[in-house]
Amino acid sequence: MLNFPLTRRAFVAGTAATALALAGCSVEQPIEPGPAPADPADDNAPTEPVAAQSGVARTLTAAVAYEGSDPNPIGTSSGVFLAAGWHVFEGLYELNMHTYRAECGLAADAPVQIDDLEYEVTLREDTVFSDGSPLTSADVVNAFERNGESDLYGAFLSFITAVSAPDERTVRFKLNAPMGSVLQERLALVRVFPATLTDEELASKPVGSGPWCYETINAADGGRISFTANHRYTGPWPATCERMEWSVLLDDTRRTDELIDKDVMVMEAAPVVRAEELADAGATVEWVPGFNLPFLMFNCEKPPFDDVRVRQALLYAIDVDSLIGTYMAGHARAATSLLPDYFRHYHRAATVYSYDPEKARKLLAEAGVDELALALRANDNWVSTLAPAIAEDWKAVGVTAEVVLLDTTALFADLSTEPEPGTLLPFDVVLSPGDPSCFGNDADLIISWWYGDNVWTRARSRWATTPAFAEVAELLAEARSKTSEDEQQPLWNQCFDIIAAEVPLYPLFHRETATAWWTAQLDDYDPISATGLNFLGTTPMRDADPI
Repeated sequence: MLNFPLTRRAFVAGTAATALALAGCSVEQPIEPGPAPADPADDNAPTEPVAAQSGVARTLTAAVAYEGSDPNPIGTSSGVFLAAGWHVFEGLYELNMHTYRAECGLAADAPVQIDDLEYEVTLREDTVFSDGSPLTSADVVNAFERNGESDLYGAFLSFITAVSAPDERTVRFKLNAPMGSVLQERLALVRVFPATLTDEELASKPVGSGPWCYETINAADGGRISFTANHRYTGPWPATCERMEWSVLLDDTRRTDELIDKDVMVMEAAPVVRAEELADAGATVEWVPGFNLPFLMFNCEKPPFDDVRVRQALLYAIDVDSLIGTYMAGHARAATSLLPDYFRHYHRAATVYSYDPEKARKLLAEAGVDELALALRANDNWVSTLAPAIAEDWKAVGVTAEVVLLDTTALFADLSTEPEPGTLLPFDVVLSPGDPSCFGNDADLIISWWYGDNVWTRARSRWATTPAFAEVAELLAEARSKTSEDEQQPLWNQCFDIIAAEVPLYPLFHRETATAWWTAQLDDYDPISATGLNFLGTTPMRDADPI
């Protein structure tokens, strides 16, 4: 649980959770009634459009800060399509992005334990996809099986040994570990879609059972993703208007101008340098402490980066506090562990990379490295402003860095396939942002994301061949075998210490997430700490009194 003041919505959710604790699921109810579901007598008959309530706008508009390739929900790590997926698809459980509490989604209740390692989940009644086809347990089984085979989600779901459908409304899970406190949160990862959809159909215009449907999809920079209300939705968060449009604008200036000109109601990732201008224009700018971070990733198989002393030296050489003050206006905290200190499961790592150029020089000398030259591949989004300063810090300890800016696709295109034996991936060091907290904020998930048996370790960082990787894997497996957080935490702490010492990939700081919006145009909107925008329960309003 995030340890900072609760927003109004988080407080409401917490109150509802207490009231429903005995039922096993917490479900926050929307304030305004949504559209009626389809006539039960005709599952394929759409309902009337969302009622035109007094003052409610027809369309909710937003400017998002990240692009994406395709909307396929299987194993996706795209920030924009993860956020879109919260609106288009449902999981068995939904992760409340304000509280990180798992609430009932497609599930009617909490998992029922059949034996030590077997659970059953009952689906809520009368759920259909937006195309009118019924949603059954077979669709859920298919979604878990296909996500379990994906490069990224496979590590998250490795505790599941089998998924079956005893009947149309029951899903049975067989596990290899009880997962303790995080079972429902992990089941919330998988988004459900019709089992009949091919990978090609999922990558073009997938269908879900959530409150919104995709209409058009162009998630390239300058493109737009448009949604229409799903009038067959039967869950607790019905669409509050007829349409939703997201403009994909990577450039901070363009995104900010769109908001100031009132071409959009809300913008993701409000830039620090224009926060005062946004506030002066009358917009609300809110900073929420989160996990979003810039990380350095090393090619752990390529000399001299295969020497942990070199990796450590490059981190000690960076004046992180200066980066935070200069480029984040103080809206970040230097990393003292993989997790920020306001996340549950936080443990201050045994190794903390405070600015120490002398120690950096000493480590380089011990590693026999003199006048190192490297290429720093940097993402061309917000972290690009950090790259020149990092290069200057490295220069001060005898390291010359050539900064190469690439968009996300190009940055990882040739780093995401495990190389043939005897060959090396074509990079030295990567600087990129990351935020797996959009999947959850528990220690198991965050560690598994970058350090589990997946594309990050087998390809990108090439850390999977090391003894330290195997040790972390064993500790994670042992933690999953425990049934309480008190038993799990010491094992996770060991993982944090190993990762901080090995640093195949490691954060520089954890920043606050800035969102800007017009308060008069969005009713019941609270920004989240993770990458993405979440409009479940938010109603767009016509701006009767222009600012």
